[in-house]
Amino acid sequence: MTKKTEVIRETDDEARRLAQTLVRTARFGALSLLDKASGAPGISRVGVCADVGGAPYILTSTLSAHTQNLSANPVGALLLGEPGKGDPLAHPRISVSGSFAQVDRGSELHHLLRARYLLRHPKAELYVDFADFAFFCMKVEGSALNGGFGKAYELGAEDLLEDTTILEGFGEQDAAATRHMNEDHRDAVGLYATRLCGQAEGPWRLAGIDPSGMDLALGERVVRYWFDEPLSADEVKSTLITLVQKARATE
Repeated sequence: MTKKTEVIRETDDEARRLAQTLVRTARFGALSLLDKASGAPGISRVGVCADVGGAPYILTSTLSAHTQNLSANPVGALLLGEPGKGDPLAHPRISVSGSFAQVDRGSELHHLLRARYLLRHPKAELYVDFADFAFFCMKVEGSALNGGFGKAYELGAEDLLEDTTILEGFGEQDAAATRHMNEDHRDAVGLYATRLCGQAEGPWRLAGIDPSGMDLALGERVVRYWFDEPLSADEVKSTLITLVQKARATE
């Protein structure tokens, strides 16, 4: 019998960065839950976003079967990571497990999650405010990362999530900064994407800022820029200005 230590690699910074990137840049995922009637496992495709702390959350209709299953048993898992060209099994993916909690409509958290979600899923504005739709946040308990053939890791919540001591005020800062940059400084957002992330030109939008980096979106494509060091909420504005200067200096 193959020993676990021969299959699962030791978690290192490279694995953590890959795992966090997969969660942070995900737009869709496969949600696995137990059917409340039969007890059999089931899978549904759902829209996904990560909060500023790095935990995934979903928007789903409370009338759907998977949401009713979720309400009966909040424990589930999300498979994140899209296949690219060639062998789909050669591309990285991550299964994140934990329990879900519904977010109260009208709460400050709901407001912040709504704004962040729509930056990644702008078409969801058509139904996000319907009475039967709700956000469910995952309390991450662990994850299994497959970085490609022979690259399997087991990660704890601490490997995926931000240090809670630097999250104070970050949700509000994220919402304000992304709105300001997308409304008044689209040229700067474009420079972040093209000069700092090496992407082609286009109508890029800032899709979220967190202590470790920022996400940029163009259509259905999401790319991530990692900061050199984790930021506090008070450092967001100055960092965005510094990064514009850095991007312009690459001309």
